[in-house]
Amino acid sequence: MPIELSLNPHATGVLVLTVIALVLFTRDKIPLETSSLFVLVTLTAGFEFFPYSHDGQTLHALDFFSGFGHEALVAVTALMIVGHSLARTGALEPIGRMLARFWEISPQLSFLLTLVVGAGLSAFVNNVPIVILLLPILTSVSLKTQTPASRILMPMGFSTLIGGMGTTIGTSTNLLVVSVAVSMGMESFTMFEFLAPVAITSTLAIAYLWLIAPRILPERESELKDSSPRIYSAALNINEEGAADGLTLKEAVEKTDDEIKVLYVKRAGSDYLSVPHGSIKLGAGDQLLVRDTPDNLKTFEKLLGAELYSSDNRVDEDHPLQAQGQQMAEVIVTQNSPLLGRTLANMRFADRYQLATLALHRAGSQNRKLMSDMANIPLQIGDVLLVQGASEKIGELKKGGRILVLDGTADLPHSKKAPVALGIMVLVVAVAAFGLLPIAISSVLGVLLLIVSGCLGWRDVGEAVNTQIVLIVAASLALGVAMLNTGAAAVMAGQFVRLTADSSITLQLSGLMLLMAILTNIVSNNAAAVIGTPIAMSIAQQQGLAVEPFVLAVLFGANMSYATPMAYKTNLLVMTVGGYSFNDFLKVGIPLTLIMWVSLSFMIPIFFPV
Repeated sequence: MPIELSLNPHATGVLVLTVIALVLFTRDKIPLETSSLFVLVTLTAGFEFFPYSHDGQTLHALDFFSGFGHEALVAVTALMIVGHSLARTGALEPIGRMLARFWEISPQLSFLLTLVVGAGLSAFVNNVPIVILLLPILTSVSLKTQTPASRILMPMGFSTLIGGMGTTIGTSTNLLVVSVAVSMGMESFTMFEFLAPVAITSTLAIAYLWLIAPRILPERESELKDSSPRIYSAALNINEEGAADGLTLKEAVEKTDDEIKVLYVKRAGSDYLSVPHGSIKLGAGDQLLVRDTPDNLKTFEKLLGAELYSSDNRVDEDHPLQAQGQQMAEVIVTQNSPLLGRTLANMRFADRYQLATLALHRAGSQNRKLMSDMANIPLQIGDVLLVQGASEKIGELKKGGRILVLDGTADLPHSKKAPVALGIMVLVVAVAAFGLLPIAISSVLGVLLLIVSGCLGWRDVGEAVNTQIVLIVAASLALGVAMLNTGAAAVMAGQFVRLTADSSITLQLSGLMLLMAILTNIVSNNAAAVIGTPIAMSIAQQQGLAVEPFVLAVLFGANMSYATPMAYKTNLLVMTVGGYSFNDFLKVGIPLTLIMWVSLSFMIPIFFPV
């Protein structure tokens, strides 16, 4: 590859677009999908209007769409589907039950076992279903053992990120880095080729997460500890000459500014419950059966001039409201949740699931009070809904397996297809590990087997494929192609070599890894990895060194998503459930990053000499 140390107009344009892209990827108000599509459109349109040729070769604009057919994206997408099958069928449920039992025996040792198991599973399965598996378990045992959930959830999430670094399929970042490097001429890594340095480093990191991180983290009281009901079933008895006497039901509802939700109307002297209809005329002795908060019920009582009853008793100090069989739970919005991107109002959440939503909590905010327009707020990954309803309704929602529910129990969804899904996952990994098929082919084969065996339907496949990941990967690959072909990567590599000319190779690897670690906590880790890989390859080639150590520096650095909650989607999940602040991630994540960075800086040259 020729070394270009001066920027041509196209390389300059690509570098400017790269900077713009990295800025856009950090904007919370701009969907990542939109930013990724902007990058793709800008690249393709720009190179179509202003063609680039070098040494008689023209870079065609349509080449930037090749990322959609790149083997790395195929593998990432297929593995997302295979991982989704484990969560959907409850294939990991036996592991969850085992951990839950150990927690009751020895919480401290069980915490260590949870960290190790989380890291081990994440070496083969995307860490999102692993975190989704462990969140209900840890929430449940925290209530039973009086261990603050906030002391253990963040370490658990970080352990899955650490474990994902150990194999070529552990994270989408690993797959992308290896695939891009191979397409540039590097010999492919075997699945476990860099497991040894990661395992040694992970021992230090797990020890830190087990012994030190819980002491740094704050203690948050879980709302699930408050078992008092928040929503009550009651009856409003229409009084003679009261404000509602003689009104139609529609007129009575209007007197409450349409806030009251009447479930049934019970006529005076009758045990028959009729479905509410706006034209029903109310009279003395009629009862409106409603469910709401105590404050709202008392307000309705005053506005309608009615009397509030619970069971057969008038509500007063001697007969307070009671809600038998009611249970509270936290519902977490995940990347494959049917709640994602929708509002509670437009999906008719209360009617569909027979649950009342008490509060909405969003990442970065410690305010868990009921939001004024909660029903009309589009839900995002990591949002937490505090809901209440009949225990059987919460159980049905949890067993459905499509929505992550934390309800203080360790019950997990499980189906008869779970062993089949687990067997297919093992087959996918084994076939790739023994080199019988590339991971892109074995994972697609696994998807076919999951569909044919009935473990997943096509609707499940659609839910598993995340548009955000597809677009960010495709856009990142396009930027990588542009940087490589226009010489922008060579120029960046040349600058890096000049700046580190007097440094040892170990310091060069360490500096590149630290740069990637900083970048991955600000922008998408996949974007950082794909942009960094061509630069790393160029750095090695310009110095006549082995490329593998430099590629691994990018791979490891881009996986160190510990210091900010937006660095990785599972960080957002544990942030909301654990009630963490941005500073909590800095306090725990920065030391963890330093541990991984320093130790891997020594490990890479030992296991992969330059």
